[in-house]
Amino acid sequence: MEATTDVRGGPVADEPENGVERYFGVRERGSTIGTELRAGLTTFMVMAYIIFVNPSILTAGFGTADPNFTNVSLAAATALVAGIMTIAMGIVGRYPFALAAGLGINAIVAFTLTGLGLSPAGAMGVIVIEGIIVTVLVLVGLREAVMAAVPLSLKRAIGVGIGLFILFIGFANGGLIQAGSGTLVTVSYPTQPAQFVFLIGLAITFVLYAMKIRAALIISIIATTVIALLMGVAKIPADFSVAPNFSTLAKFDVTEVFDPAKLSIIVALLTIFAIMLTDFFDTMGTVTGVAAEAGLARPDGTVPGVGRVLLVDSIAAAVGGLAGTSSNTTYIESAAGVAEGGRTGLTAVTTGVLFLLAIFLSPIAGIVPAQATAPALVLVGYLMFTLIRDIPVNDIEDGLPALLTMILMPLTYDITVGIGAGFISWVLIKVVRGKVAEVHPLMWVVAVAFVIFFAQAWISGVVAPVPAA
Repeated sequence: MEATTDVRGGPVADEPENGVERYFGVRERGSTIGTELRAGLTTFMVMAYIIFVNPSILTAGFGTADPNFTNVSLAAATALVAGIMTIAMGIVGRYPFALAAGLGINAIVAFTLTGLGLSPAGAMGVIVIEGIIVTVLVLVGLREAVMAAVPLSLKRAIGVGIGLFILFIGFANGGLIQAGSGTLVTVSYPTQPAQFVFLIGLAITFVLYAMKIRAALIISIIATTVIALLMGVAKIPADFSVAPNFSTLAKFDVTEVFDPAKLSIIVALLTIFAIMLTDFFDTMGTVTGVAAEAGLARPDGTVPGVGRVLLVDSIAAAVGGLAGTSSNTTYIESAAGVAEGGRTGLTAVTTGVLFLLAIFLSPIAGIVPAQATAPALVLVGYLMFTLIRDIPVNDIEDGLPALLTMILMPLTYDITVGIGAGFISWVLIKVVRGKVAEVHPLMWVVAVAFVIFFAQAWISGVVAPVPAA
């Protein structure tokens, strides 16, 4: 038997495979168990913020409307669902993808759905419904078929766009990009200790990666956290004891959205459709981009065994609603673990176990500040950006849709908007150039769906106008 090499080029011991290696295909993908465990820890550290961010967003929108939805209960449930579904992704999907409550969708749940008059339980009921619908689409093969129908240039553009999105988030979390006065965003020149921590961490990350140091990302996160502690940007909690509270579990109502006293049937259906479309394509973009970065995609951009991945992700959406934490989805931060060498489901299992431990040890996860994980996101953004080299940008049929896809993701803070703009423009250009035959039937369906998605506010106003005061 020939010796294999790991993803960093080092030799793997020429020893018999154990059961774990064989099940996850660790050696087959050129990795090692140690690399997978490190990658799982890295992914967890760049995702741990969701345990605290998700409750803050949901409670900001819910207020005191339902005493079951508190910061404490939502934090515990967020970690619980993320842990269970990420482990399921590792065991069933066998890819290094981690899941958690989706940013963006949770804001829609907290503010848009409650703004329509739904209670917190009613809002979670909408998530349960759309999760079930997306799961059915996976089971009948439609979700995977749509992914296969997407042209390769758009698949690569989605990966680049997500990379730019991740990089943008990194600079925003580091405090160097903020909302501008007179501009959409502006540079915040460093004056605060937290900003200097981020810059120091960024330098450490770049140097370690440039020197090809193993575990560069995890070392940089730990080193930057220590610096943050010394500079007073982070602090060690005085009390590590946590009493988990799971009062949000099963607090959902799937009937409220169809209550005519609250919403018309048209508004209800458009609301479910919009969230479903966001869930559907956010995951497609993430899976396509991260798999390509990991070298696990085929030459045509498709991902082997993606049906298993999509099934777990779809179920996670419904489970998030059932648990009262909003839709759970595959995270773009999974790319951090991939950059650390993660290639198999063992990375995801490791991340999931850490999320479950975080239920009881959440203060430990809270020690790591955003400024310590932000540099890793910047580097990961760069690594995903390199996919642009394979996009024929000089050809308007591929280049213009790719540009819209790539740039609108970070500008709008929404993966779905970028994908939608790319799909619609790609179909439009093919049509006006007389190349209708090159457009897959499913691309027509998806393009029309996105037109409806972008026009939903106008459609709602036409079909169910708000009566004059």
